[in-house]
Amino acid sequence: MKSRYDGYSFQMSDTVSRTKVHFHNRYGIELVGDLYLPKDYSGKLPAVAVCGPFGAVKEQASGLYADELAARGFAALAFDPSFIGESSGNARNVASPDINTEDFSAAVDFLSMQDFIDPEKIGILGICGFGGMALNAAAMDTRIKATVTSTMYDMCRVTAQGYFDALDEKGRYELRKSLNTQRIEDYKAGGYARAGGVADPLPEDAPFFVKDYYDYYKTERGYAERSLNSNDGWNTTSSLSFLNMTILNFSDEIRSAVLVIHGEKAHSCYFSKDAFQKLKGDNKELLILPDTVHTDLYDRKDKIPFDKIQKFFTEYLK
Repeated sequence: MKSRYDGYSFQMSDTVSRTKVHFHNRYGIELVGDLYLPKDYSGKLPAVAVCGPFGAVKEQASGLYADELAARGFAALAFDPSFIGESSGNARNVASPDINTEDFSAAVDFLSMQDFIDPEKIGILGICGFGGMALNAAAMDTRIKATVTSTMYDMCRVTAQGYFDALDEKGRYELRKSLNTQRIEDYKAGGYARAGGVADPLPEDAPFFVKDYYDYYKTERGYAERSLNSNDGWNTTSSLSFLNMTILNFSDEIRSAVLVIHGEKAHSCYFSKDAFQKLKGDNKELLILPDTVHTDLYDRKDKIPFDKIQKFFTEYLK
């Protein structure tokens, strides 16, 4: 299978330009992104860095969001996180709550240095698992003036506690045993076993949210050549760093503006509702969309509330 639009899962707007860019984080990892700009602009632009979903690449949902934001007058950077897609970092196909949070700040570094961008008007947008990382970045990085999360996952919580917090201490112990056994196997093999992306073929009795993921990642709708979820998935041991860490410890100290968006019918909606409850201040907002499932907010422009996102960033990046 091939991506529909020259390696991308979406068609770029006629009013937008796209340029590949390179920048580095404070760990020395070179990140690769696509910078989307309105073709006709004057003065310094407000900017938004976009990443996610977890296991996706910039040619998928983050690029679609960036393209739409650029069409609405923003500079928008969709980037591959460390170890993923075109970005560097070895080993490949791993995630880190620390390094992936840092990736957002590295994007802010890059955007701040562009002479056509106002460094005082930079926001971030995290999709799915990178929604949680975006909140963590907003708690750490005071340069971030506004944050949007869309169909957010807390990857530390779901790894350590399972879906709907069904994994108990015994379950975590068994998971740790399995992952550490795999470490030995990987060391012997001199490489890293992959966990597999979205289930394919799709079992008839698969829960709805798995079918939802399949419909995006494994079909022409959202497939991308470099996407982990579309292909062989994360390294099996990638979950280890999320088991003992948390990313939302200090989210209650975020002073900048936050907009949390989720679909009412998404299996993951409880992550956003719980994360929002911890936020403080009258510049925080929760938007629950009726009749909307998790992946609707990856690419369904009739579902993604871009008018609201534009209004939010316009208000707080001023």
